[in-house]
Amino acid sequence: MRTHTGGCHCGRVRFEVIAPAKLEVADCNCSICNKCGYLHLIVPADRFKLISGREALSTYSFNTHIAKHFFCSTCGVKSFYIPRSHPDGISVNARCIDSDTVESMSVKPFNGRNWEEGRAEYRDAPDT
Repeated sequence: MRTHTGGCHCGRVRFEVIAPAKLEVADCNCSICNKCGYLHLIVPADRFKLISGREALSTYSFNTHIAKHFFCSTCGVKSFYIPRSHPDGISVNARCIDSDTVESMSVKPFNGRNWEEGRAEYRDAPDT
């Protein structure tokens, strides 16, 4: 495990996340993730720390309103959010992590268009 840093495009929102050097992330095909190219690194909330930019965050939610999508109000980048699948955790956009601490990244597809079915498949996968 190591501490990775990252943030939004303009730099107002910065975070730290404790995760392996070799990241395993999910590529969700749901409507919002597909449109913004989000790659999910889901961690327990106690392994995530917002360093700066809380005042710059805007929140968006839809459908079940369980997920809380946080966007930088200046540049529009969603670098992290509270996911529906893990409401006590944080999903970090792996594309927003500063690359100098990431040794490798493996990407696994997630069927978010059919969320309940996709969640069951993902949960049952041997490497999750």
